[in-house]
Amino acid sequence: MTGNEATPPTADRHVPVLKERCISLLAPAIELAIGADRTPVVVDATLGMGGHSEALLQRFPQLHLVAIDRDTEALALAAERLAPFQQRTDLVHAIYDEIGDVLADLGFDGVDGVLMDLGVSSLQLDERERGFAYSYDAPLDMRMDTSRGRTAADVVNGYSEEDLVRIIRRWGEEKFAGRIANRIVAARAQAPLRTTGELVEQIRQVVPAAAARTGGHPAKRTFQALRIEVNEELDVLERAVPAAVDALVLHGRCVVMSYHSLEDKIVKTVFAAGSKSSAPLGFPVELEEHKAVLKMLTKGTEVPTAAETAENPRAASARLRAVERIRNRRAA
Repeated sequence: MTGNEATPPTADRHVPVLKERCISLLAPAIELAIGADRTPVVVDATLGMGGHSEALLQRFPQLHLVAIDRDTEALALAAERLAPFQQRTDLVHAIYDEIGDVLADLGFDGVDGVLMDLGVSSLQLDERERGFAYSYDAPLDMRMDTSRGRTAADVVNGYSEEDLVRIIRRWGEEKFAGRIANRIVAARAQAPLRTTGELVEQIRQVVPAAAARTGGHPAKRTFQALRIEVNEELDVLERAVPAAVDALVLHGRCVVMSYHSLEDKIVKTVFAAGSKSSAPLGFPVELEEHKAVLKMLTKGTEVPTAAETAENPRAASARLRAVERIRNRRAA
């Protein structure tokens, strides 16, 4: 984008994924609070540019929203979008595994809903200087919070070949991880890799063309791996999903959208564990503390419709899961 081009409104830059389905899943918990003459509270744990939050605030005039994001630029843009609702919103700069601390600081003992839209945001992909995309040249950054932490360049140029193989294979599920790591180490011995374009060029030289034709862009999985490593995404998610469930009041709901199998596996594991009895095998009586805490609201994962994917191609890989808390947090 040149300096003469106007930045489009935030609403035009971001199409919320599965927006109506997310609202319909959270609605019963919100309406239950309203029916009990209580202000419903929902946490948007991954605010992004605020599309889901805006829709929730418009749909439910009684709703109070707590919105969390680690990206200061996203918070600023979302604040503009949500300005008409500022009396009913708390915008917080934090990582979403800190949801318990955020709610405690705001004085909320529990919430009626939590929404998580995982992965990289439209803002982060579209802002070239952030270095998330392999389709154009930019500094190797990839930090969701640009105010702190190591960059992708730090990882690419500082990790051992063994560690590069590990993260590219584990986080990127890349079968050519060994070749790619070896090439990176050889290239950086001549000069540090500083831009996405330089990294892509090295990857292209070792990923077979046939693999790229069937598996998409040859750098796609490596970029995913670096992004996950830089932002500790899966470590954060492993803490965040249990924290979200713990924050729910009785009959509160948690809705999570993931975009690759590694994320979905973590969500599935936490939800499945909470929806099963914890009574020891063969135990004659199921005690109250052994009863399931959660009820599944989705059968497996739900995916966008063909029409939604056509309107918003970035929704194509979305997988949605949702649960309801059916046992009081203090029952155990």
